[in-house]
Amino acid sequence: MHDLGKIAVNDSILRKPGRFTPEEYNEMKKHAEEGARIVREILTDTDDEDFRRIAENVAHYHHERVDGLGYPDKLKGDEIPLEARIMAIADVYDALVSKRVYKERYSFEEADRIIIDGMGTQFDPCLRKHYEAARPKLEAYYAGSQPESRPV
Repeated sequence: MHDLGKIAVNDSILRKPGRFTPEEYNEMKKHAEEGARIVREILTDTDDEDFRRIAENVAHYHHERVDGLGYPDKLKGDEIPLEARIMAIADVYDALVSKRVYKERYSFEEADRIIIDGMGTQFDPCLRKHYEAARPKLEAYYAGSQPESRPV
């Protein structure tokens, strides 16, 4: 759901095997605001206003960074909704340990090092203990979801 806005991004960019040009990257970054717009539209008639707000925040702000260098609004620290700070860690972890068209997957150890190194810059350091507590379950889940670990 956090990347719902990618449906508005051209497939040639989404499936590109190499690095984005600055123009492509700017186009890709639009998915956060577009995702929030789509979520807002889909949930406009919901009676659960908290659910709508949380879902919209996750889509809109999951690429913000606690150091203020993220996008789309360059929010910093606690300006970023908590649900988006949590999603940021989950999104990056998933991207690291999963094979993508533009990269091989990282080992769990390398992904962990990258996440821990990002605490205080990309990620909220207050969430570190929660990430560390969840790490064994994340590894178990991703170990079971890798193609070579599934029976044929």
